Amino acid sequence: MSRLEETLERLRAAGRPALVPFITAGDPDLATTEKLMLVLEASGADVIELGIPFSDPLADGPVIQVSYTRALAAGTTLRAILERVARVRSRLSVPIVLMGSTNPIHAFGAAKFAAAAAAAGVDGVIIPDLPIEDGEDVLGPLRAHGVDPVLLATPTTPVERLREIGRLSRGFVYYVSLTGVTGERAQLPADLTRKIRAAKAAVDLPVLVGFGIGTAEQAAGVARVADGVIVGSAVVRRVRGPGGAAGACERVGSFVNELRKGVDGARRRRGAR
Repeated sequence: MSRLEETLERLRAAGRPALVPFITAGDPDLATTEKLMLVLEASGADVIELGIPFSDPLADGPVIQVSYTRALAAGTTLRAILERVARVRSRLSVPIVLMGSTNPIHAFGAAKFAAAAAAAGVDGVIIPDLPIEDGEDVLGPLRAHGVDPVLLATPTTPVERLREIGRLSRGFVYYVSLTGVTGERAQLPADLTRKIRAAKAAVDLPVLVGFGIGTAEQAAGVARVADGVIVGSAVVRRVRGPGGAAGACERVGSFVNELRKGVDGARRRRGAR
């Protein structure tokens, strides 16, 4: 069992929803990313998700798109991200998951990427634009090297396709809470609870929910139903704020701690039923 699988299964058995904050690797620079990863774990993250910057991301909204632009302008490359993960891996106990488009992976070479990711200590890779019908050239090498491939399901995914996504994924299934791109929303869909329950009934893996979640209250609401909560744009937005990069760790750490308290509160209420 991989570190990611073990972590999420242990949390699910304990009735404790996972908290997965996302940051963009290299925004504003990789040295700050390394510091932020340590802060994320110290602030309550169960899994850390690192975005691989790409010039034309499929599912990301303005906040993450701009962060990708900043990271690329700073010279961030996939190879440099893997080197940074390897550098920090021994100081982190939580799983590290990369999220990126297929283009940088294919440019690196799918087999070479899988081997390099495993050697660096990457635990999983989320690939939002990978077609499951012909994605085995990427999925196969990841599995062979012990890196969990994670696929996405959306509110419009048919049940049979959802089951196939669950079969092909390892670690967890990433359930997108809404149609559209990433970014904070004032309100999440009214039928989200029903949709999450349907997704959990269709797959055996833990179901973690992302997109649109921007507050501790929203995280708590999703955590009452899902196996975990993924928060991206709201975290990335706090990387760039008053005080610049020097204050990023304090801003991000404080916010992730708020999310942790919200998710843990949801656990208590769920356990009291």
